Amino acid sequence: MGRRPHFRKVRSTEPGRPRLYGRHPVLAALQNPERRLRRLYATPEALAALGPLPPGLQVQSGDAADLARLVPADAPHQGLVLEVEPLPGVHLEELLLAPDASRPLLVLDQVTDPMNVGAIIRSAAAFGAVGLVTQDRHAPSETGALARAAAGALERLPWARVTNLARALDQTAKAGFWRVGLAGEAEALLADALSAGPVALVLGAEGEGMRANTRAHVDALARLPITDAVESLNVSVAAAVALYAVRSRHEQPPRSGPR
Repeated sequence: MGRRPHFRKVRSTEPGRPRLYGRHPVLAALQNPERRLRRLYATPEALAALGPLPPGLQVQSGDAADLARLVPADAPHQGLVLEVEPLPGVHLEELLLAPDASRPLLVLDQVTDPMNVGAIIRSAAAFGAVGLVTQDRHAPSETGALARAAAGALERLPWARVTNLARALDQTAKAGFWRVGLAGEAEALLADALSAGPVALVLGAEGEGMRANTRAHVDALARLPITDAVESLNVSVAAAVALYAVRSRHEQPPRSGPR
């Protein structure tokens, strides 16, 4: 019998090198030409289901227990763990080049929970957002948990990390975006605060919300029309609702066919 492989229980073989796990994040990364791949760990069954792999990719096979040593406890790896280099970031200017009223820009002010950011990335990609903007010091880095929550959308949504969020919001306004900050205490409803042109949606962390300096750099504050049955929505849910509100203004209703 062959010797069982031994996978070390470490987050990465090198600092800053994430490991993605689960079928959707791993498959999306394998299909992304911008992603630098290092090594794939897989069960034989999961490997067979992947089909052709990028040439030159190192592959190590093991069972589910072997792969579990590579990821956080109880992480649903589905027989696949992929070690990668972090994606190259985009510059804010790239996201502002051609404003499109149907494609909102999403700006997060100190939203640090990787699961929330991953879910927001998934919603942003689903509703056609032009990209995500965060402050580099107060946002999560790429992790397997974030990629798992994004369900593959991490590979598709451009993400700009900036040093100064207030300055970035000023640049966004100069590029033609109407900046709307979501705040539960705002008088205006989101639908009334949106403009007909390109929109940048700004969301703050749960609890604290947007910082005062961020509020000073938006054009309008707005709230979602939730009832008093709950105090607030999770930030990832609020982001999805806001993204839908922007997108739905530009969707044409389906034409009725002949009766």
